[in-house]
Amino acid sequence: MKPKSFDIALIPLDNARLANFCGVLDENLRQIEAAYDVAISRRGEHCRISGDPGQSRLAAQALQYFYERAKAPLSIDDVQLGLVELVRQANARSQAIQPPAGLLTRKSDLHGRTPNQVAYIRNIQEHDITFGIGPAGTGKTYLAVASAVDAFERDQVSRIVLTRPAVEAGERLGFLPGDLAQKVDPYLRPLYDALYDLMGFDKVAKLFEKASIEVAPLAYMRGRTLNHSFIILDEAQNTTPEQMKMFLTRIGIGAKAVITGDVTQTDLGKGQKSGLIEARRILKDVRGIAFSEFSADDVVRHPLVARIVAAYEAQEKHD
Repeated sequence: MKPKSFDIALIPLDNARLANFCGVLDENLRQIEAAYDVAISRRGEHCRISGDPGQSRLAAQALQYFYERAKAPLSIDDVQLGLVELVRQANARSQAIQPPAGLLTRKSDLHGRTPNQVAYIRNIQEHDITFGIGPAGTGKTYLAVASAVDAFERDQVSRIVLTRPAVEAGERLGFLPGDLAQKVDPYLRPLYDALYDLMGFDKVAKLFEKASIEVAPLAYMRGRTLNHSFIILDEAQNTTPEQMKMFLTRIGIGAKAVITGDVTQTDLGKGQKSGLIEARRILKDVRGIAFSEFSADDVVRHPLVARIVAAYEAQEKHD
């Protein structure tokens, strides 16, 4: 079927707002095109949208939505995050989920942007152990770190412990140059980045000095008992069942743990079982443990990432 065209006018006409809305070389319009799989051409305040009629109507609503908010320049981040919320509203999947209280971090507007993210934050707040399982870009790690910062700032825990298995794409630590700290640092960098974003570099540095924040490879957890701590195990799909059991039995009095991972991107050796997959199977009915599952609908990155994830999910079902 030949794509139909849909014309709208951005009103009231305001050239300054129009410039803020479109971005440099209409880059914000390109983001909306990618999100709804349509083509948008613009002349002044008039826009023509070509594509599937349903998607074109949604794109038209998005254009008006962002135009109304363009009193200041819109960045690509503003547009991409706004698109996530628009898709959530269009899907009407929120089912009256009551958002949890705001997270106490340096980012005052931080909140769950999809129903699954809202439920994930609530699970973390209400359970001692929470699993966040889903594809890249769904906010699993970032929201877990934000929840840890929130608990620390509210004096609910006295320490934040972040850990990952040091296994990536078949490489081992001996392959990397430098001493042990330099070898493991690249694996833990995403956790550092989230902390710096949510607390600020200077504050994080001071808390490291006081040992109030600890970042370490998973192997360092053996033999420890972590009391009054908020512990995050990231990239948990790369743990073995033995490592997962070891980690879960480190949880001490007054502690809270979040385990995140993507079961479709395991870097373990051929034939090795993933501790995350095993834990989901074994612990799914254990009271006090929550599982949050994410999908392509929860991706909060470039609009194409959600479609890439959906394409891979469809191929896996076909295979």
